[in-house]
Order: sequence, then structure tokens, then C-alpha cells
Amino acid sequence: DKATDPSIPEENWECIQRFCEQVNAETEGPSLAPRLLAHKIQSPQEMEALHALTVLETCVNNCGERFHNEIAKFRFLNELIKVLCPKYYGTWSSEKVKSRVTEVIFSWTVWFPQEVKIRDAYQMLKKQGIVKEDPKVPEDKILPPPSPRPQNSIFDTDEEKSKLLARLLKSSHPADLQAANRLIKSIIREEHEKSAKVSRRVNTISEVSENAKRMDELLENYKRQELSKSDQETLETLFQRCEKLRPLLFRLASETVDDDEALAEILQANDKLTQVLRQYRQVVASP
Repeated sequence: DKATDPSIPEENWECIQRFCEQVNAETEGPSLAPRLLAHKIQSPQEMEALHALTVLETCVNNCGERFHNEIAKFRFLNELIKVLCPKYYGTWSSEKVKSRVTEVIFSWTVWFPQEVKIRDAYQMLKKQGIVKEDPKVPEDKILPPPSPRPQNSIFDTDEEKSKLLARLLKSSHPADLQAANRLIKSIIREEHEKSAKVSRRVNTISEVSENAKRMDELLENYKRQELSKSDQETLETLFQRCEKLRPLLFRLASETVDDDEALAEILQANDKLTQVLRQYRQVVASP
């Protein structure tokens, strides 16, 4: 109550720190604290809700993995969503509170990319038009560091960047903290781009494989003159699609020069594609 006292306009950092210490000291602390904070964040008093959001962010910074696990559950995320939804408290929650809640959830999607429920909750808010666009998180606002990072974390893949980030985060200078935040965002952006490329490659290779297999079956039936009109149309459509997949495979190969295994998969898919296209031209297209 003291940490979220609405009669005090400034944050009571001494009480907020004590609250965090209590969460860490008690066995049930990480599971009880989010429930208490959710109740305060839903307060009709703007200042109480804003203070509670500050306490929440401070706990994310200081209360470790068990606390992170609790806030990543739908049970807690739904309590935050209620503050934004018109059919719950969204009609009377202040714009300032709603803006902060949106910023908090968005920042978690960046900092905890492995937490699917947080991402799903945020995407649902965007789909329903409750969140119109991603908030701009201020440069001087350091997002909460994830608690014990798993092996092969994205923050450890580049040793130089990892050392620089560690040094910047230890600094007390605002300029260094801003630089750390920018570096974190660039690392995450690079990782997302890398994941998108991998996903594109896997999907394209899978499509090539399925299309080539289906074309093979239809071509066998075509040779035996057992192809219906609708199957002939399917075969023609598959041929046109496979023609378009060829340049896609070439582009993927040029993006994958530093990964021998992936490149081998692409070349194998290209062989399948070339073979089935040649067979189509010999069997169907030849007069």
C-alpha cells in the first residue's frame, strides 16, 4: 500500500525496494506479488495504478525467473488486458495508465521473445484494434534484463557485443544506458531477421518438396492417360508455381553461403525442382 500510495505524486523508492526484497524473501512471493499488483493496476485512481506499474517493472528487473514465469501466464496477462479493454475497465481507465500498460506488455515481447503467451496477448490486442501501433519506448528507459540467460543466448553469440553490453549495463551514466538499450534492440532486430530467413528457407524447401512429389504423381497418371480435367488443371497450376519457386531458391542460396548444411538442402531442393520441371516439359509440353 505504501509503495502504491496515490496521495504521493512521486515514487516511494524505499518502499518499492522493500516490496521487491519481500518478494524475493518469501517462498510464495513471486506468485502472490503479481496478484496484488494487478489489483492496484486496475485501481480507478490514476496515481495508484501508475505507481503499481512502476513497482511491477521494478520487480521484473529485480525478482528473477520465478517472477518472470508468473507475469508470462495468461492469468496475469488477462488482468493487464482488462485495463485496456472497453468491456472491462478500459472505458474509465485513464489514457496515461492504458499507455503505460501497453508499453509494459510491448517491452516484454522484446525482452522475453521466448514467452509465446506474452506475444500472443499483445498480437490479440493489435488484432482487435485496442493497440493501434507499437509504442515508442523512450531511449532512456532500460528494458528489464532477462533473468539467468540460457546457454547460446542471442546476447552471447557475438563475443565483442556481449562484452560491450555487459560494460554499458554496469555503467551509471545515462548515455551508456541509452547506448545499451540501442545495442540490445539492434541485437534482437538482427536475430529476428535471421529467424525470418531461416523460416523462409524451411517453408520454401518444404513447398518445393510437396509440389515436386505431387507433380510426380500427376505426371505418372498423365503418362497412363488417367488424368481427369481437374487434375490436369492442378498439374498446370503446380508447374507455374514451381517455375516461380526457382528464383526464390537462387535467392535463398545467395543468402546462405555461410551455412554449408542449409546450402546443401537448398541445392537438393533445386535438383528436385529442375528434374520435375524437365519431366513436365518432356511429357506434357512437348508436341
